[in-house]
Amino acid sequence: MSNIINQNTPTPDADFDWSMDKAGFGGYSKEEHQTLASLYENTLNAFNEKEIVKGAVVGFTEKEVVLNIGFKSDGLIAKTEFRDMPDLKVGDVIEVLLETKEDPNGQLILSRKKAMSERAWENILQAQETDVIVNGYVKTRTKGGLVVEVFGIDTFLPGSQIDTKPIKDYDVYVGQTMPFKVVKVNHAFKNVVISHKVLIEEDIEKQKSDILSKLEKGQVLEGTVKNMTSFGVFIDLGGVDGLLHITDISWGRINHPEEVLQLDQKINVVVLDFDDEKKRISLGLKQLGAHPWDSLAENLVMGAKVTGKIVNIADYGAFLEIAPGVEGLIHVSEMSWSQHLRSPQDFLKMGDDLEAVILTLDKEERKMSLGVKQLKADPWVNIQERYPLNSRQKGIVRNMTNYGLFVELEEGVDGLVHVSDLSWTKKIKHPNEFVKVNQELEVLVLEVDLENRRLSLGHKQLDENPWEAFETLFSVGSEHEGTILKIEDKSAIVALPYGVEGYAPLKQLQKEDKKTAKEDEVLTFKVTEFNKDNRRIVLSHTALWKEEEVVKKDAEVKTKEVEKEKVAKAAKKINESNEKSTFGDIGGLAELKAKMEGN
Repeated sequence: MSNIINQNTPTPDADFDWSMDKAGFGGYSKEEHQTLASLYENTLNAFNEKEIVKGAVVGFTEKEVVLNIGFKSDGLIAKTEFRDMPDLKVGDVIEVLLETKEDPNGQLILSRKKAMSERAWENILQAQETDVIVNGYVKTRTKGGLVVEVFGIDTFLPGSQIDTKPIKDYDVYVGQTMPFKVVKVNHAFKNVVISHKVLIEEDIEKQKSDILSKLEKGQVLEGTVKNMTSFGVFIDLGGVDGLLHITDISWGRINHPEEVLQLDQKINVVVLDFDDEKKRISLGLKQLGAHPWDSLAENLVMGAKVTGKIVNIADYGAFLEIAPGVEGLIHVSEMSWSQHLRSPQDFLKMGDDLEAVILTLDKEERKMSLGVKQLKADPWVNIQERYPLNSRQKGIVRNMTNYGLFVELEEGVDGLVHVSDLSWTKKIKHPNEFVKVNQELEVLVLEVDLENRRLSLGHKQLDENPWEAFETLFSVGSEHEGTILKIEDKSAIVALPYGVEGYAPLKQLQKEDKKTAKEDEVLTFKVTEFNKDNRRIVLSHTALWKEEEVVKKDAEVKTKEVEKEKVAKAAKKINESNEKSTFGDIGGLAELKAKMEGN
């Protein structure tokens, strides 16, 4: 079958040139082929993909622009990329990005949009490196700032970088073309942050330098109140700010600058000081007027009465402003005739309108001391006539100490009642055991010290000293019923009749059953010591039952002695009886012996 020739199979032409290659070309030697290829390549430009190149417009289609970049084929770009060039025509040269030399369809792929983006990014980076000013178009408002088109790409302008002062309405900037500086670039995400504020600050710095170079102390300038704080006001002097401290606003005291000034108010200020290096300017407003101390009224002399307002309170006193910038100190000791000084807040408060008397006045030092108590008569005048010795008085307990309490007989007249002068019968460790603050107490005047303004008072002296009678009632050895009030470390306090208190050592509280007595227990006590001068009574319960034991022992001893005497007497009688019988027996024996000898 393989040897059978199909009659329909064509036969080769004998004249066909079988030297042609598979591409259908032939007739060129290897050297000729290399020469032709070299000539063709020299007619084309060398290009790299992702490179920005220049191309000439050679034609238009319905939707595309035809560009010749000098490559072996022309490229096509959609007309939508040329919206910003409505007058584009044949022959115009533009920059494009070569994306792909040849796609699967053999087409050259170009992009003007990407070329613009790449070129814009290069310009952005260069602008940041060289710190040059760029122009941008504010497109729209966004969260926290504005979107600005710079070199054809969108950048972000934060609200804090729009101006040196806070901006309330961002929309007023939309649609404007403004100068900016590139301040931050994120290479990874290709985000760009720009600032208009830095341009303003640079301009302000230049203005500051110009203004500072012309400043002089004492110079008067016009400024605008820019900002207020609790410590002062910032004044805009036309490009540079100065601080007007609150103490330099007014000669009088103010709590906040808003009491005197308002925002955006134009005022004249004087330059007090400035620092070229730190670019700080200190300003003054009150210095433009005369110091009020220099124009005091002639009737302001020592002893004169003045009125004013309390503008400051300290621990040691309060300041009364009698005119703006003119103040006097009312020391706490000059607020009341009372010798027991209290806090100034006990007498007055901020803002009080007050009348006072000038005590001292020094216009050169600009100091004045005032007094309030001088408006009233001195209560210590004729004190001995109003509070004679041994007179009974009533007062209010105002203060207490460990050693006594102070009774106010009238305003400015206090007297001390020593703790030992409160009671004849009770041992008082602290006055609050006897009386309370603000309670009325009757006292007796014991001593008047006019020179030192002191009164010695007593309360127990209102009654006679009962210890004269107690000496007889509570004599040593006497027995009394008592109640244990309190047991302390070494002794117990015992309440005795007539309101007297005695002391019993702990070892003297032992009862007959060997147990120790407790608080509130009622027992019989024996007085073991009585001291009238020290008002001291020492007691013992133990001594009572121990004495009974001694008595019993003494009785037993006496009984034994009596019995012993009886036994002795009986023994004596027996002995005497025995002696008589013995002597008789001896006599009989003698008689018997004599008879025997006679025989």
